[in-house]
Amino acid sequence: MDDAMSYRPRIMVTNDDGIDAPGLRALVHVLVSTGRYEVQVCAPASEKSAASHSITWRHPLSVSRVEIEGATAYAVSGTPADCASLGISKALFPAVPDLVISGINMGSNCGYFIVYSGTVAGAREAFFYGVPSISVSYDWVRGKSSIHDFKLGATACLPIINAIMTELKNKTYPQRCFLNVDLPTAISSHKGYRVTKQGKSIIRMGWKQVISGTQGGKMLSTMTMEIDTPATTEMDADSLASEEQLLFKREVLSSQFEAEDSQDTDFQSLQEGYITITPIGALSNAEMDCQAYFKDWLPRAVECTSSSAL
Repeated sequence: MDDAMSYRPRIMVTNDDGIDAPGLRALVHVLVSTGRYEVQVCAPASEKSAASHSITWRHPLSVSRVEIEGATAYAVSGTPADCASLGISKALFPAVPDLVISGINMGSNCGYFIVYSGTVAGAREAFFYGVPSISVSYDWVRGKSSIHDFKLGATACLPIINAIMTELKNKTYPQRCFLNVDLPTAISSHKGYRVTKQGKSIIRMGWKQVISGTQGGKMLSTMTMEIDTPATTEMDADSLASEEQLLFKREVLSSQFEAEDSQDTDFQSLQEGYITITPIGALSNAEMDCQAYFKDWLPRAVECTSSSAL
């Protein structure tokens, strides 16, 4: 058989919930079951939620082979960005993947939370090195969602993945962005696919002083948080005086997302039940009005500083 006919595109999967996370396992299972792709996995050995784009620099990473049916898989001691970097480097796998998919994350990643997200960072790292990539997150809601929803979400992503692979084969896929995909809670009855832009949604968080480091709410993911856990125990004045080390934990100040989002943004569209497809770039450019302001401001600021120094 001709090599071109027998070639199967390579997809590498990573995440930030860890290699044993149900979202990653469901995505790998669905990809393998198509029979269309060679599936590789390079993911953190443990949970690295909200790791953002941190990397390991000062010490080597440990890598262990993991058995995942139909895939070649490795668990890595590093961050999602480490895993993406290692996986595309040809140091671990013999060839660079055609596509990197990071996810499926337990919890949505919209708006400002894209900055915190280890899931998005896994895709961004691949994009830095010219490898097409997607990050995928599911809007998990406790009491409504189930593990089965990850398989539904992975299946719902297949049309997007297959279309990207066709565009890559035809050399018509854009190289200047990667995609951040969010799946709605009611994935089985989603309203379709919508291209969106990154909005400004965020959950406001604060800090509370606690007695034990094990107390307080648990962050399930970058964006979805357990907010109905028992309240943390605050230190009183006497205990504060006897403590040499103070302990603080994050707390959710409001269970509601604060948003300045319009209908075409990721968070708003996700809440309406759409699968959102948000093109993301690597640069964090300020909005145009800020650029204009500081171009006018800088000469005056420098002149003022020089005059005051005389």
